[in-house]
Amino acid sequence: MDPGALLDLLKRRTGFTEAHAAMLQELGALMIPLAPEVALAFYDYLGQDSELREILHAVPGRVERLYGTFARWYGELFAGVYDQTYAEGRRRIGLVHARLGIGPRAMVPAMGIVQEISLEHLRSALRGPEVYGAVEAFEKILAIEVALIEESYLEALSLGLALGHRDLKEALAQGAATLLKAPGPGR
Repeated sequence: MDPGALLDLLKRRTGFTEAHAAMLQELGALMIPLAPEVALAFYDYLGQDSELREILHAVPGRVERLYGTFARWYGELFAGVYDQTYAEGRRRIGLVHARLGIGPRAMVPAMGIVQEISLEHLRSALRGPEVYGAVEAFEKILAIEVALIEESYLEALSLGLALGHRDLKEALAQGAATLLKAPGPGR
């Protein structure tokens, strides 16, 4: 499915509106400075798993580079713009993770770390009824994030199996590598 069309579907299914987008953009000033703390917890969580730690440290400087990538990604959660380009970026994130061997069973729990720290910060920084709208907007965009990224995993796995790879991990990685090489939507 085209990433932009999938994003539109997910917005409808989650009830994500322009008001949520505006709320997230407004929250940016409060939340974006939290990115380094969230990144530290995120990569600390991943580093506790020997398989993921090996992937993270397979290339010198990768983890340090990923902190910057994470900060940009986290900032985009609060950009207020959720369009075709945004959806294609999430597809690419999923494909890169899949190519490296980081599948949904690693990504989904790690996103739980992002959610936990972010929601804790929202609840402590905001008072009164404003916290409800902020939490609702954040939870909706995070659900959309996970769904977009997971859809790219399914796309990669499907292609990898069609290419003849029978090992699921290899099918995921090879399908993702093939998709990353191919011209895609918006490229």
